[in-house]
Amino acid sequence: MKSFLICYVTDRRGLEPQPLEPRIERAIKAGVDWIQIREKDLPTRALLQLTQAAVEKTGGNATRVFVNDRLDVALAAGAHGVHLGGHSLPVAALRAWVPEGFQVGVSCHSVEEALRAEADGASYVFFGPVFETPSKLPYGPPVGLDKLAEVTARVKIPVLAIGGVTVERAGACLARGAAGIAAIRMFQEGEAMEERLRALRQNLEARGA
Repeated sequence: MKSFLICYVTDRRGLEPQPLEPRIERAIKAGVDWIQIREKDLPTRALLQLTQAAVEKTGGNATRVFVNDRLDVALAAGAHGVHLGGHSLPVAALRAWVPEGFQVGVSCHSVEEALRAEADGASYVFFGPVFETPSKLPYGPPVGLDKLAEVTARVKIPVLAIGGVTVERAGACLARGAAGIAAIRMFQEGEAMEERLRALRQNLEARGA
């Protein structure tokens, strides 16, 4: 049975007035594989403190913490990787600065972008938005499952589907070759995170993930 990666992408503004840190702790206890700290407008010191707290809460377990775009914060906090956007520094420019085993991921919205990220040395890519979702409207219309399948067939590094992914839709992403899913709302809407993750895993196990 292969491992299907589950990544929680944070959005503290979507949680307000609730604090973000307890939600991260719940996600870690629930057993998410990755947490991407995606707080682009947070001041550096506050972002560092949040990331350090997240890394400490993993307690050395299997959960990995990534920081969106800020390599300096990721390294200073002892995070496990950095996630780059389309306007970030190229992957190749960062490789000389990161320790062995440190992951560098890239958000991609086309087959060409995914192939370029792989060629530049990316550890993995997020591909989407696969489905329609409010948080990804600036990136254009959904790419769809067929395009996801094309990307997973053409790159060798892990591809995580993002954008409108739900418990019910995750299996379709798996069927198209995705190595995992990344989501915001799945982890931040309501108070049933643990139950939602349990249902997600059950659905994926039934499909052989």
